[in-house]
Amino acid sequence: MVKSLYNKPYPIRHYVKIMLFISIFALVVDLVISFASIFIVKQQSTRYLQDTANLYIQQINHDFAYINHYMGWTLANDESVKTLDAKDTEYVDFIEASERVHKRFNELQKNYGQGYNFFFYLKEQDFFQNYAPMSVTYSEFLEIKEQIVSLTDTKNVYETFYSNWKPIRVRDTHYIVNIVPYHNRYLICLISADDLIRPLRELNLGEEGYVSLIGPGGEAISGPAAGDDPQAPISAAAASLLRFPPSTTTVTKAFSNASFHVQLVIQFGMFEKIMIAQLLIMLLFVVLTCTLSVVMLYFKKKVLKPIQNFSENLRRIHEDSESLDFRSSEITELEQVNSQFKHLIEQIKKFKIEMYEQELEKQRIQLNYMKLQINPHFFLNCLTNIYSMAQMQMYKEIEYMSLSTSKYFRYIFQSGDDLVRLGDEIEHVRIYLEIQKHRYQGAFMYRIAGMTDDLSGLKIPPLLLQTFIENAVKYAVSRTQTLLITLDVALQTEEEQTRLRIEISDTGPGFPPDILEQLQNGRPLMQSGGKRIGIMNTLQRLELIYQHRARAFFENREDGGARITLELPLLLSDATLKGAER
Repeated sequence: MVKSLYNKPYPIRHYVKIMLFISIFALVVDLVISFASIFIVKQQSTRYLQDTANLYIQQINHDFAYINHYMGWTLANDESVKTLDAKDTEYVDFIEASERVHKRFNELQKNYGQGYNFFFYLKEQDFFQNYAPMSVTYSEFLEIKEQIVSLTDTKNVYETFYSNWKPIRVRDTHYIVNIVPYHNRYLICLISADDLIRPLRELNLGEEGYVSLIGPGGEAISGPAAGDDPQAPISAAAASLLRFPPSTTTVTKAFSNASFHVQLVIQFGMFEKIMIAQLLIMLLFVVLTCTLSVVMLYFKKKVLKPIQNFSENLRRIHEDSESLDFRSSEITELEQVNSQFKHLIEQIKKFKIEMYEQELEKQRIQLNYMKLQINPHFFLNCLTNIYSMAQMQMYKEIEYMSLSTSKYFRYIFQSGDDLVRLGDEIEHVRIYLEIQKHRYQGAFMYRIAGMTDDLSGLKIPPLLLQTFIENAVKYAVSRTQTLLITLDVALQTEEEQTRLRIEISDTGPGFPPDILEQLQNGRPLMQSGGKRIGIMNTLQRLELIYQHRARAFFENREDGGARITLELPLLLSDATLKGAER
């Protein structure tokens, strides 16, 4: 009898009513929990922000007090300051004393941050100098000097500024200043109002919350951070039915020994969004509950069995069975998967063949590259030049030519590294051009620009620039006019991607129209008689190494001559290095 009660069937609407009741109950509980959570989180967040502001202001008060005491002690007791203020101080002693004071305040700045600026003023000598690295421009420094000098002329400078930090305005920027006087000596500490409260701006004050310094007259003396606009109202277009009116809490904290205070405006509109998200989750829960029972009944018959059949086909593929049949499924999607899977197998086979062919092509290009390394004509020309110099007893030129030729071929026959340093590659180009200058005796000049220590360590393929430089010498050098060959390197940023830009130009006749058209349109050059192999080989190497991410541009200059521009993406090691430097 008990068993029959447990197995008593009920209509579907009975279970639907139960699920709806559970869903509504869970929704009400969730709303109550949401409101309670928002209230608790709001209180905790306000308390956290207040405590954080208190800790920061206490730290600033401690820093202000210590800096003020340090400057006062230095003015009264430091022998170097006394030496600077003495009228009979020799120039060398004055400079040494100034360096010691500069070193003292440089160390003080390191302890409290680069935002703090320290200045020393001797009224009788009209000597005003910064004694720590400045975070202001020189024009701002001059205006600060003018204001400080005028403030020290007031009668109550000691009562007004000593142990009392006050705001001043220099152009459009507010600064907090403290002046410590001692007779005719003055030490001044100055910090930007924005730098002073920058740590508080790292706090999460809500989408429209902000923090600012308020001056003695109630005016804001610090600019809003990026994205902050305390006066901007909430636009009507942004309002929606699901958006609750945001609540705002203002926290005000004052500094000791200062005439300004901090104001934090906390916007809690983001917490009400928690409840909206929970409402959407509960709605999804109701929909899933209603459909789950139907899905489970359908799942076993229409899904599980076809999946088992599909799994059997996969097992047969794993066993390399040729007799595969993917058309046994009753579900259209699974039949499509079967067809796509068969297509995928065919693509994998085709991909293996293409990879094999690509490897063969790579080996062929490598052979061409090895051929490019060995240039017997250039070697013989170098020997001929050395022989001619020996006949004319040009011993210094022979030494230089022999050493340059040795360096050139040592680089050519170096170990087969895939990448070399940009500095080494450009040095190799420079040696080649020097050798050719001895051969052509003033027929051309060259200039290498933009090379810095930061760029020297970047990696590029070896002998990448050799082909283009050789073409410039071979086709542009003339006995009738002096040729100028220019090599310029630089980093450029485009669409948040940093590239190495290499530009090679000359003042010769430029590219022939047919050759230039083929290069600009990406068509291969005719390689007859072993000519033009170098350019095509270099472009193919770029395609393989940089995976179609390198770019090469060919053009004729308006004032005559050819220009080649290479844009190479930074390789992984170079990109990581540049990201760390920024």
